[in-house]
Amino acid sequence: MSTFASNDRILVVGPSWVGDMVMAQSLCKTLKQQLPQATIDILAPSWSAPLPERMPEINDVVHAPFRHRRADIWKRVQLGQRLRSANYQWAILLPNSWKSALVPFWARIPRRTGYVGEQRWGLINDIRRLDRDRLPMTVQRFVALAGSADNSSSSRKSMPVPKLRVDPNQVGAALTAMQLPAPERPILVLCPGAAFGPAKQWPAEHYAQVARHYLSHDWGVWLMGSHHDSQAAAQIASLCAAECVNLAGRTSLAQAIDLMSLANLVIANDSGLMHVAAALGRPLVAVYGSSDPSVTPPLTPNSTVITLNLSCSPCFKRHCPLGHLQCLRDLTPDRVVAAAEPLISDKFQTPDTQPRGR
Repeated sequence: MSTFASNDRILVVGPSWVGDMVMAQSLCKTLKQQLPQATIDILAPSWSAPLPERMPEINDVVHAPFRHRRADIWKRVQLGQRLRSANYQWAILLPNSWKSALVPFWARIPRRTGYVGEQRWGLINDIRRLDRDRLPMTVQRFVALAGSADNSSSSRKSMPVPKLRVDPNQVGAALTAMQLPAPERPILVLCPGAAFGPAKQWPAEHYAQVARHYLSHDWGVWLMGSHHDSQAAAQIASLCAAECVNLAGRTSLAQAIDLMSLANLVIANDSGLMHVAAALGRPLVAVYGSSDPSVTPPLTPNSTVITLNLSCSPCFKRHCPLGHLQCLRDLTPDRVVAAAEPLISDKFQTPDTQPRGR
């Protein structure tokens, strides 16, 4: 394995999930702290490329032309061969799959760092074994790969948090594209989706009740998400007599990032957009059901996590295995509204927000 110089080139193989890509910035920030002169590129799926494009630590985004959940082995080999001329000296692999190790291997990158993962012996040569007890958080596991194999711990207190860069011109372009005026009143952004599955999705009727509360206090309400979230967003909009601006499925990820930067408050499930809101520093209430906030929390102090901590949670299932989804159904809108109030600027706070019931 070659010796790494401070001005060498690093290729980070990024994850596929939006939230994980946001957390990958903490690794890139750590690398820049340790090796200020190094050039960091990131290999990213096209759908998540707008995220690293907004990370100042990233020099270039290498678009991965691979289909979701497909091996596309020959395409990976070809991309690796094309990248040989980039003369990368170190590759850091965030996914644990064997296919993610093919590009760095065929690019002949001398040092290839990653966790043992999925049958990758030989494909990676700087092998780490994950201690989940020592590194409980996903972001800690990412950052630990920047250290040596015998010193791979990562303290949350010393860990840099993601912070996405926003260009006002791009924000203006996104407003124009969505035919939205520049906001003159506070904006609540609701993110009712979660790509993992229904067991992470707070009920649409709960979101609608929160939306009606803020609409009654002269807030604007924007619903955001991918096309997969369109049904939930449409249900919320219908329950609010269409007073919400439904952007779900209409924006690109880049436009969603830029528009979310205008939010005075974001309420979201544990999802990719929740991590985007955190990286934008927006006041954030994150609602957790089947997942564990100690593993994937929002990485901003300007946030509150809401979870009922039931005996059956976290189950990490896509669908409630008990069929009742009480971890989310019993989490009342009043409680979420009350949790949001300390995060909101005094001039935007709303009265009558004390929770009723649980």
